[in-house]
Amino acid sequence: MKKLIAIILAAGALVSCSSRSSQVRLNAAGATFPAPLYQSWFSELARSGGPAVNYQAIGSGSGVRQYNAGTTDFGASDKAIQNPEEPVVQIPMTGGAIVPAYNNPGCDLRLTQKQLADIFLGNITEWSEVGCDGGRILVVYRADGSGTTAGFTASLSAFSPEWAERVGSGKAVKWLVGVGSKGNAGVAGTLVSQPGSIGYLNYGYVASNDSIDQAWIQNREGNYVQANAETSAEGLSRIILDDQLRGSDPNPSGANSYPIVSLTWVLARPEHPQNDTMKEVFTFMLSDEAQSRSDGLGYVPLPESIRTQALETVDTLTTVTSN
Repeated sequence: MKKLIAIILAAGALVSCSSRSSQVRLNAAGATFPAPLYQSWFSELARSGGPAVNYQAIGSGSGVRQYNAGTTDFGASDKAIQNPEEPVVQIPMTGGAIVPAYNNPGCDLRLTQKQLADIFLGNITEWSEVGCDGGRILVVYRADGSGTTAGFTASLSAFSPEWAERVGSGKAVKWLVGVGSKGNAGVAGTLVSQPGSIGYLNYGYVASNDSIDQAWIQNREGNYVQANAETSAEGLSRIILDDQLRGSDPNPSGANSYPIVSLTWVLARPEHPQNDTMKEVFTFMLSDEAQSRSDGLGYVPLPESIRTQALETVDTLTTVTSN
């Protein structure tokens, strides 16, 4: 009997090992903005026996470059590609808010849109100029190419003609003041370690860190709002997508809209040997179940109209035999 049990256990271990070794694995890289959510989704999918995804949060710019080089199965970017070098299907996966985050205990920071731009322009250099104690302001920005930077600077350009003229918008810009850090995690780390600092982060990084706060920002209607599920969803719902599912609004209307919101996309090849597997991954990411977990990690579930378009686009991906 003991021998039989040992044989059964050994066979079970062999099947388990075989199942793990045969699990399909995909490599992906790109945006740091959605990384905590993506990694949570991918971990859950793998635990349920689905494909395993190795996701490297290296920034949108690097993610696009790796996608173009063909070194990843799919990419991720917080800024839709306008003139792609390679064939690409861009699929929105989640939304989020980009928040001015700061480390100045005791300061309840409320900024007009112009004041926010003036801080990052270096026109406002002291906390006293925005009604707080704390001495000089240290600006912290993203040193790497970043869709988060693209979204933030697009809003600053909409908020301030001076910003639009002197700096502009993009994944990487020439900052006039401050210090750079790599990735959302790097900016968050610098803010935590530097009292008197202010930077910009995905809302999820602020919601999960007690050492930094988010500012109240004046929206297009003149109301002061902070990012949360309700205000971010209202802002996100104002985005109109084109026929390639690209779209943004750097200063959305709406009395309760948070003014700095954006979508984030995965980048897939219309034809690829692993597209059947990628369709499984993307369909899971767009499921009601997965989307419902977005808010808990500081993201905004896709509005139903955008989610439906995204699922229809996933269905167009074609699997081809590799050469």
